Amino acid sequence: MSQAARTVYINGEFLPEAEARISVFDRGFLFGDGIYEVTSVIDGKLIDSDLHMARLERSVGEIGIRLPVTTQQIVEAERRLIAENDLTEGMIYLQVTRGAEDRNFLFSADLQPTLVMFTQAKKLLGGAVEQTGIAVKSVPDQRWERRDIKSVCLLPQVLAKRIAKEHGCDEAWMIEDGLVTEGASSTAYIITGDGKLVTRANSNKTLPGCTRHAALQLVKEAGLTLEERAFTLQEALEAREAALTSASNFVVSVTKIDGKPVGDGKPGPLVSRLRELYLENAKRTAI
Repeated sequence: MSQAARTVYINGEFLPEAEARISVFDRGFLFGDGIYEVTSVIDGKLIDSDLHMARLERSVGEIGIRLPVTTQQIVEAERRLIAENDLTEGMIYLQVTRGAEDRNFLFSADLQPTLVMFTQAKKLLGGAVEQTGIAVKSVPDQRWERRDIKSVCLLPQVLAKRIAKEHGCDEAWMIEDGLVTEGASSTAYIITGDGKLVTRANSNKTLPGCTRHAALQLVKEAGLTLEERAFTLQEALEAREAALTSASNFVVSVTKIDGKPVGDGKPGPLVSRLRELYLENAKRTAI
């Protein structure tokens, strides 16, 4: 099915894309007052769905938005969208905003949230990054202090991604106080010479990645030990291997940082093994 013929979900209705409408007074549009989730689809099935629904519930709870339906109903709607749009590989985007009313920083207590979902076909497996890895560009982290909330306010990440692209890179790693926080849309890792997988512990400084959570359950099986701490850009450049995780890239090697190779500049065996284990588990548990 072509993208133009997609069925989308808006507030309980399944509509042709051309008929989809959101109010110009929606607070997601006016204030970025909303939460989103992106869930990958492989072989027509949702990947890490339970983790995404748990994070959705946490994020809306942190900003006081009430989901208009249950997470089970959301999953059922996502599966219907997958079927109606004949989606084999790609993702589902979900966004819930506080709702629509005349513009005012203060909002009414009885405001009805807006819930939107749509599919997006995208090749997730077998791409060039599996062979080449990903190049990243370091940029200053200019975001707010509640990065643990998956807010639709993404302007800093948009600008960071643009800078990365201008430097021929696929992703930006954001730096704060000399330390790597995370990628613009991913979690950052390094592997030390003695086989430690290093990544920040979850806090308000970073988004609690769903792919991160799933991948870290497989660290021991991948022949690694986990060390949760921040690391410097210099440590990353001197690392044995580097990596990132995200819903759309899964687990992938970072082979170049600011134009300099990590290790031999090729995807390393440890990250490649972790990716293999993650994908095996993700496909086995997909719904």
